[in-house]
Amino acid sequence: MQAIRIHEFGAPEVLTLEEVATPRPGPGQVLLRNHAAGVNPVDYKIRQGKYPRIRAEQLPMILGRDAAGVVERSEDRRHPPGQEVFALLDWTLGGYAEYVVLDGAACVEKPRSLSQREAGAVPLAALTAWQGLFDQGALRAGQRVLIHAGAGGVGHFAVQFARARGAEVYTTVSGAHCALVRDLGAAVAIDYRTQRFEDIVRDADLVFDLVGGETRERSFGVLKRGGMLVSTLGQPDEKLAAQYGVRVAGYMAEPNPGELAEIGRLLEAGQVRVLLSQAFPLARAADAHRCLEERHPPGKVVLAVAD
Repeated sequence: MQAIRIHEFGAPEVLTLEEVATPRPGPGQVLLRNHAAGVNPVDYKIRQGKYPRIRAEQLPMILGRDAAGVVERSEDRRHPPGQEVFALLDWTLGGYAEYVVLDGAACVEKPRSLSQREAGAVPLAALTAWQGLFDQGALRAGQRVLIHAGAGGVGHFAVQFARARGAEVYTTVSGAHCALVRDLGAAVAIDYRTQRFEDIVRDADLVFDLVGGETRERSFGVLKRGGMLVSTLGQPDEKLAAQYGVRVAGYMAEPNPGELAEIGRLLEAGQVRVLLSQAFPLARAADAHRCLEERHPPGKVVLAVAD
């Protein structure tokens, strides 16, 4: 099969298209004919050698945490050949490949309303949003949430999930994307280039941080006492949290088929949609990385592996 591997850390050029052996499923596993794989910031951080979970001695490796496709062989009765599924892969697998072997327990039936490309865009970004808002942030109906970078891959799901839960959603985006996030359900879109979110947001129950740096530091001031700041970019400052009387959490998304199935139901019902910015063929994985790193497009970038 064809797969994109890295043998060393570096620029997008280290992504190489290679012929590798097609894996075989073991007991309780399935062989997935992969159709689409999301491209995520963690992918280019790994490629650059800037992700602490992956070290040089673990190379070569196939990148990619997302997969969506058709079960070709199965050693799990829950997932017969021909079934369309999607999944968040663990760190030992790779979605930038024509075939993926994974545990049947990790597979979730693909929402029928989604194309394979749309499904491939969902798992990591959507689970990151879901777990940040609900597992970490305990967001509930009637609360106010500020989501930074609400037009991005994780952010556009977070805006929709928070709105579907009944929260009042504020989000920071570039001016070009204000109309987009309002259409996704944000009550207030803040152009971070021309507006200070501190002048607009007050008494937030939750800040969901996808930016880090000084944006995260400034966010403490918009929280009510007892509120919470959740970040995907490391642990927020505990001293600042104590000073403002709020709680903080840093986390990384983990596979959770039950939550992915719940997300799938929202997608199937039309309560949430996938914003697919651009799809690249597998052989152009380097261009997909450049697109995500340099342009920061709204929504998701995917690799169209099989079509």
